[in-house]
Amino acid sequence: MPTPQAAPPPPPAGTLRVLHSDADLVAVDKPAGLLVHPSALDAHEQRHALGLLQNQLGQRLHPLHRLDKGTSGVLLFARHAQAARHWGAAFEAGTVAKRYIALVRGWPAESGSTAQPLARDPEQPSRGQPQLAAHTRWRRLACHEWPFSVDPRHPSSRYALVEVEPLTGRRHQIRRHFKQLAHPLVGDTTHGKGPHNRAVAAWLGTQRLWLHACSVALPGGPRIVAPPGPEWAALLPDWTGARPGGAIMPG
Repeated sequence: MPTPQAAPPPPPAGTLRVLHSDADLVAVDKPAGLLVHPSALDAHEQRHALGLLQNQLGQRLHPLHRLDKGTSGVLLFARHAQAARHWGAAFEAGTVAKRYIALVRGWPAESGSTAQPLARDPEQPSRGQPQLAAHTRWRRLACHEWPFSVDPRHPSSRYALVEVEPLTGRRHQIRRHFKQLAHPLVGDTTHGKGPHNRAVAAWLGTQRLWLHACSVALPGGPRIVAPPGPEWAALLPDWTGARPGGAIMPG
């Protein structure tokens, strides 16, 4: 398998890699395992991207969107309140184009979409909650069959690398939609399958949520890209003509 485009070297300890910076915005490559901002759901965790970047740049910042703690990739902040209102409205309106890659259990169709509504709060039982419109598209990039058994009915196990485009912005949207499709994300301790998570972690030598935000394109603004880290190298096909975030899905 060809070697994918190498990621830039890691930044100095205690800092975040800046992907884009201008008078209104700053974007960083958030590592997996880092909160975006303080959260009551993870109250014991003191480190978060907002605090690290504010210390790094010496100014107050405004998060424009969220990535789950386990998700890596492009994360945007506004430098001032006016930019936060402007770009925050774009995220709310769904006019920001986001692309992810994910490793999922099984081999989904080569491409497809789902518009299954999702409950408002993924931390609570779905029954009785408001159901919100949600739309996700995907394209399969690679299929893998590895020589270990998770299900005693099968001597090997199948996984796929997919590029995902969430057209709405519900919490855990990608993770919940692929669970509904019976192709849960590997490494997802909430919506995934523990035996598969453990087996793949042992096979690849990395334990993480296999979800990476490759690119964010702002309407009338910049398109910001974060190459996947070296842990993805064994999963990535030849990217020629199909780099994450490229124009490989219909608009």
